[in-house]
Amino acid sequence: MAFKLKHGKTKTMYFKRPASQAFTDGDLVYFDGSGDVIPADATSGAHIGVINETVASTDANYADTGVFVGVQVPLERWVIWEVESASAVAADVGLEIDLTDANTADRGASLKDALLVTAVISATLIEVTILSNADVKFTATT
Repeated sequence: MAFKLKHGKTKTMYFKRPASQAFTDGDLVYFDGSGDVIPADATSGAHIGVINETVASTDANYADTGVFVGVQVPLERWVIWEVESASAVAADVGLEIDLTDANTADRGASLKDALLVTAVISATLIEVTILSNADVKFTATT
């Protein structure tokens, strides 16, 4: 599962992606240092939003450079996203947690504190706000 907007205001903005970079609709993304957006991972920081489309190796422009992709960028601080996690429990609400990858939260890790858990829907699904947006909390990429 990927990040899915639950409530809050976002705006679709368009950013370049690198050639031959796959994305899944709903991946959390950040800038790679060269001006392109790439999928987030457990070590990324300064996340900018959630991509609105899937990019696959079968796409005609997959290997092209300078291709723009749509990204949902939060316009307010407490935009809430639904995301998959493992073994979530009610006591997770209020915890700052990390990512496993671009579309999964890691409730067992809190080194980067990229996400704040706002609700537990089930053992595998939680609601979060993205803390690692530049205007909320700076989280460096390592």
